[in-house]
Amino acid sequence: MKNQTKLIIIFVALFTFSNFTFSQKINDSNTPLHLLQPDYDTPYGKPEVEKIIEVLDRVYNYLNENTPIELIDKNSKVEITDFSKIDKNTIFQPGDFRLISYEWGVTYAGMLLATETSGAPKYAGYTTERLEFIAKLRPYFAELYKKNPEDRTALHSVLYPHALDDAGAMCAAMIKTQQAGLEADLDPMIKNYVDYIMNKQFRLEDGTLARNRPQPNTLWLDDLFMSIPALAQMGKYTGDSKYFDEAARQVLLFAKRMFNYEKGLFMHGWVQDMEEHPQFHWARANGWAVMTLVELLEVLPENHAEYPKILDLLQRHIRGLCNYQSGKGFWHQLIDRNDSYLETSATAIYTYSIARAINRGYVDAKVYGPKICLAWNAVTTQVNKQGQVEGTCVGTGMGFDPAFYYYRPVNVYAAHGYGPVLLAGAEMIQLVKTHKIEINDSAIMFYSEN
Repeated sequence: MKNQTKLIIIFVALFTFSNFTFSQKINDSNTPLHLLQPDYDTPYGKPEVEKIIEVLDRVYNYLNENTPIELIDKNSKVEITDFSKIDKNTIFQPGDFRLISYEWGVTYAGMLLATETSGAPKYAGYTTERLEFIAKLRPYFAELYKKNPEDRTALHSVLYPHALDDAGAMCAAMIKTQQAGLEADLDPMIKNYVDYIMNKQFRLEDGTLARNRPQPNTLWLDDLFMSIPALAQMGKYTGDSKYFDEAARQVLLFAKRMFNYEKGLFMHGWVQDMEEHPQFHWARANGWAVMTLVELLEVLPENHAEYPKILDLLQRHIRGLCNYQSGKGFWHQLIDRNDSYLETSATAIYTYSIARAINRGYVDAKVYGPKICLAWNAVTTQVNKQGQVEGTCVGTGMGFDPAFYYYRPVNVYAAHGYGPVLLAGAEMIQLVKTHKIEINDSAIMFYSEN
């Protein structure tokens, strides 16, 4: 009888509402139209710490399960636990991602920051367990190379880096980990990486870090991140100002050639022998650049001669980037070309970098906070139930035509997406904790700090 009564009430309510809608239009005189709820593609509103941590946990669980800390014989597949038996056939147990790469340097740093802002030790544990493992292996592989220098085995890029990609991001993560109190000695690897950056990487005549691909004497915007954060962290680690000086000098040398002051964006590549320089503003490379500026500023002494120039460049770049954010919260693969696809890793890097710039007081929270809340909400839609990051462009070289960038594939195994998502979520926790964020007249607003 009770169920029948409920059904009758529901029927009467629906009948009454339908009669109202048929007999009376919703218009400005009978309805507060400004309170109608938009049909957003991306969730809109203040990110909640608990939900941010849910996303971080998904990513952590996936990576922890799919990046094992083991050595095996590549032929027999048998695990090697006695490191004295390491030989040229010894490899890391294959997982979904490599434990030694610039992408994983970013991931290690992201895990450290996640622990710092959330208080959960497991994230940093991911980093310390793997870097401690690599540190333990180093002497054995170094001895193996002495006997067989022709062999390229599992730690070759650690012992003999041959590109900035090998050195910078891993080095910066190791310095951060060492300073966080890891008992394992990462110092020999740190010094080896920094020696490569300072003394062995190819440079232009004026000392600018460069490559000889795809053309002779080419600058890659990516190389800012593959070198500067490591040098900046080394300055803090050793107290030697020469590392700060070199880091700041490199940023300004790159910016002089590659920063478009009108758009507030960097071009991806610059070739010395070109009279005209094609400007393709690739999103992830601009991400590496803005993250470099933020990470340099937070360790560069404020009385350093170049500090004001670096800060001005960061503010101009953040302003330029935010001018091109899409209504869905993402940025496009080519930032200023709205018909190129929306890309996840760059959006996550911008989220981290701009949120950190807000938290450090480099830019105004009222101006940029709402944009970054939208960006984080967009990023969360690309972390699937398994903890994989979708919508990430695969590794990308340099091109001088639009099709090259428009048609780069996306893949959940593109390692570039994971560290940025961890960094972004971790920094958003700090942003939400330290700022008063409210919905006012349906819009996200930032007010004075809590």
